[in-house]
Amino acid sequence: MKSLEIWYPFYQPAQDPPPLRIARGEGAYLYTDDGRQLIDGISSWWTNLHGHNHPRIMAALAEQTRHLDHVLLAGFTHRPVEKLTEKLGRVLPPGLRRIFFSDDGSTAVEVALKMAVQFWRNSGRPEKRRIVALENGYHGDTVGAMSVGDDSVFTEAFGSLLFPVERAHSAYCYRCPVGKKRESCRIDCADHLAEVLESGHDEIAAVIVEPLLQGAGGMIVHPPEFLQRVREACSRWDVLLIADEVFTGFGRTGRMFACEHAGIEPDLMCLSKGITGGVLALGATAATERIYEAFLGSEPDRTFYHGHSFTGNPLACAAAIASLEIFETEPVFERIEAIAAIHRERLATLRGHPGIGDTRQLGTIAAIEIAAEDAGYSSSLKPSLYRFFLEKGILLRPLGNVVYVVPPYAIAPADLHGIWDAIGEAVDRVQPRSRVPA
Repeated sequence: MKSLEIWYPFYQPAQDPPPLRIARGEGAYLYTDDGRQLIDGISSWWTNLHGHNHPRIMAALAEQTRHLDHVLLAGFTHRPVEKLTEKLGRVLPPGLRRIFFSDDGSTAVEVALKMAVQFWRNSGRPEKRRIVALENGYHGDTVGAMSVGDDSVFTEAFGSLLFPVERAHSAYCYRCPVGKKRESCRIDCADHLAEVLESGHDEIAAVIVEPLLQGAGGMIVHPPEFLQRVREACSRWDVLLIADEVFTGFGRTGRMFACEHAGIEPDLMCLSKGITGGVLALGATAATERIYEAFLGSEPDRTFYHGHSFTGNPLACAAAIASLEIFETEPVFERIEAIAAIHRERLATLRGHPGIGDTRQLGTIAAIEIAAEDAGYSSSLKPSLYRFFLEKGILLRPLGNVVYVVPPYAIAPADLHGIWDAIGEAVDRVQPRSRVPA
């Protein structure tokens, strides 16, 4: 009888090298079973904030295991989830006063979408149930999250399952949807969303965005003014704004949350990835008091009938509390700025390289878009780039022809420069066959 085998995510045996078995992690490093050391250049899918096995988080987990492993959050509560709520309340935008815990980023998005639609139903406006999302967006791999993500290789097999969503332009300055140049535009791409809301606001429940940076769509950085225009349009036409900060939250962009760069507050905010420091799965959806109050009342159908088995898991909450305490007790934002400064320095040396079409950065997130005839997630450059970086002892997973760096905040400057040295070498190698007009 054949033994049970693992089905790995985003894995194609015909293209990808065999998975590496990791024995342990420490700081910005991962160590394989055979003794190799890898620099974790993408924080293990953008989750790890403070470095692997941070002593404070590990100690908090060990302590919590002595008291409570898990209890349902329906009709029960516990100190870790209450303390985490208190700590999140200190860093979230002040208008977000209610928080609903779930399992991961996709479920945090699903919760926000369902809250938005039921909010209007409970408010006597059941016709407001349509969702508007941005081109190039990605919000997760469950059905609702896929629906609001743009059409891509991630979603094409599941088109019959997805609910209809209206698309608006994103501020992809390198490939401007309205044909403008950044230095002379007035954020004209935002006009499209304003027009969509003006014509359809009576039926639109919410707009969902990845604030300032679209991650899996290609590390596309938006001007802050674009997000300000989105907020203005939503407020004008009484449409809820959902900010998917699953990736951008907890310091990644140089502020605790990306929305802070634009000085705006959403009606709903989705959190996950870095919320526990990248140690355990946890999702959360923060909402305004206005939204919460629409679910109150004696009628049973006003209740938000949604939940997950491990909602508010005490162990995950303990890790999240410890992560937030690291922000309070260690110079985390100094580390973030040091990473951002190295990104700026190294990107400046790469601009103008004939093999690079565009460079982008926001805080600790930096990316180069290699000029390629087959641009996009399925670019033929991806497999060879991935293998090249692994051979160099670096974990980077290019998004097709886009190479990005999102390191743990604990990374040493020499290691970060080493990553950029390898990226420069990789671009020099692929440039002759990838060069196309920008």
